[in-house]
Amino acid sequence: MPETSAAAPPRPLPPLAAQAERLVGLGVPRLTGISGAELRAFAERTEPGDGSALLALHPDRAPASVLAPLLRHAGKPGFVVTDMTDVDRFAPHALALPDAPVYLVSGLDRGDHMADWSPAEALASLDEEARTPLVLTEGIHWLLQRPEVLERNHCFMTIGSRLRRANGSLDARTPAIWISNGTGRDGRERRDAPKVGWCWWNNRHTWLGFASATGRRAWSGDGRARPAQDQVSP
Repeated sequence: MPETSAAAPPRPLPPLAAQAERLVGLGVPRLTGISGAELRAFAERTEPGDGSALLALHPDRAPASVLAPLLRHAGKPGFVVTDMTDVDRFAPHALALPDAPVYLVSGLDRGDHMADWSPAEALASLDEEARTPLVLTEGIHWLLQRPEVLERNHCFMTIGSRLRRANGSLDARTPAIWISNGTGRDGRERRDAPKVGWCWWNNRHTWLGFASATGRRAWSGDGRARPAQDQVSP
């Protein structure tokens, strides 16, 4: 396994109320059917108060294809690469998301110290550290709240999302979010735009880390946070 370097310091998140307003301002309720009132109520009753939690919508309600165009970098809107028309089929793998339309993700890290690792190597390390890889939509939600997390030469994969083929095997692609150079099918007009694409499971990239978290939790309805229990998918 490659040598590690120091991880980038965590970037505090806005208060949950501000995150909810950000999503409302981006038009997420209109796109997903989750009302602004629902987002605001969730933020109000679950506020951790320390900037440590990300408000995320379940991918069943807010798929990557809907969220990606809301991303911005250098004034350019985000996009999904043209050869990933199946982006929304990349589902949570070997982990459990809370069974709720809105939930929290805690302890985010971009995974810079794992740059130039393969996804397989990174997943083994995250397991040892009791961390959970982000799914693609969580990575997008993070960038909607903190666009500056996406930097040239410091972007990230979201290996919590995998695509299972009809025969039961896993697709060799793994989702990632980086910044377009405006070459090839991206088009020159998309240079510097946030880009949702894919990399091969066994390949390494010096400019891609592996985004992860310490856990997820939803509101139980009885005044307590209800954590999601990670589980290995069959």
